[in-house]
Amino acid sequence: MRNSWRKAGWAILAGVVVAACAAAQPDRTLQPDRIVVVGDVHGDFSQFAGVLRSAGVIDARNKWSGGRTHLVQIGDIPDRGPDTKKIIAYLMDLEKQARRAQGMVHLLIGNHEAMNIYGDLRYVIAKEFEAFASRDGEYRALAWEMFEAEAKAKDVKLSSEDRKKWNAERPKGFFEHRIAFGPGGKFYKWIVGHDAVLRLGDTLFVHAGISPKYAGEDQETLNRRVRDELTDFSKLSGGAVMDADGPLWYRGLATGDETELAEHVDAVLARHGVRRIVIGHTPMPGAVIPRFGGKVIAADVGLSKAYGGAMACVLIEKDSLSAIHRGKRLPLPQGGTAELLAYLKEAAALDPAPSPLTEMISKIEASLTP
Repeated sequence: MRNSWRKAGWAILAGVVVAACAAAQPDRTLQPDRIVVVGDVHGDFSQFAGVLRSAGVIDARNKWSGGRTHLVQIGDIPDRGPDTKKIIAYLMDLEKQARRAQGMVHLLIGNHEAMNIYGDLRYVIAKEFEAFASRDGEYRALAWEMFEAEAKAKDVKLSSEDRKKWNAERPKGFFEHRIAFGPGGKFYKWIVGHDAVLRLGDTLFVHAGISPKYAGEDQETLNRRVRDELTDFSKLSGGAVMDADGPLWYRGLATGDETELAEHVDAVLARHGVRRIVIGHTPMPGAVIPRFGGKVIAADVGLSKAYGGAMACVLIEKDSLSAIHRGKRLPLPQGGTAELLAYLKEAAALDPAPSPLTEMISKIEASLTP
């Protein structure tokens, strides 16, 4: 009887704790005073830290200095650069620092986070794997034993050349990387614990975009679908995570015809009750680019040196929408072509020559020539 009461007591206590945690969740419809949005990072810690410092989010020692700022990282931390492990470990700590200062760090799931989870490793570079190496020899020996046992069960005899090929396909640190990103791993749990779609006040954030195919689904439904599929890989085929029109892959808001998609954008804004959508995924030519009259903000500026090393992020302060471009705040244009051209020229003047914006500027100038 005593054990029964004890179990019942623990169940009640657990319910109270869960309810308290649920009640403590912040109201995402409220507008934070200051939001900084950083696009795709792709394994480049120095560039990531540099843009955070330029926005006043961290100090010279890489510690949180943003106060009540909300930092949104739009996804795609992994791949193409060597610092994936370092960046994720850093953000895990930065989340705690921000909360202590009554700020917040929000991480979105991008297609590259998902790919690392379900094992599509085509963009993971050797140095990225190597950063995870700790017990490589031990894990490698065990994995080879298992591989040999499977081959033996199929009456397949492995040669020394087979062993060399097997090792070449599994660089140093490969097994530790897979443990970290695999189901139950530290990085897996951290990634899946975040959302793919986030609303803060009057802005919606999503890694790639919301396509017409998913326009009728709300934030909670989209997040649940992504999380379910990354929890149960059998749901990936035909699901949203790997869908070219899904929220982790769709490029229409970044590259599609604005006239053709104008009604769709308005429908998405109305569906989610926001004024704008901020996206990443599709690299812009070196600057934050507003589209659809400022209703869509493309924040992937090619921050990683693998993409050219542009240095810019988005700043939202109440009704003010700006880019912080190489440390200088530039209001983002909400109007026509002439206003966009003036913004791009001001941004290009801050870049080391030659600016990656030169070609875009020339095209716009040519379109304005009678």
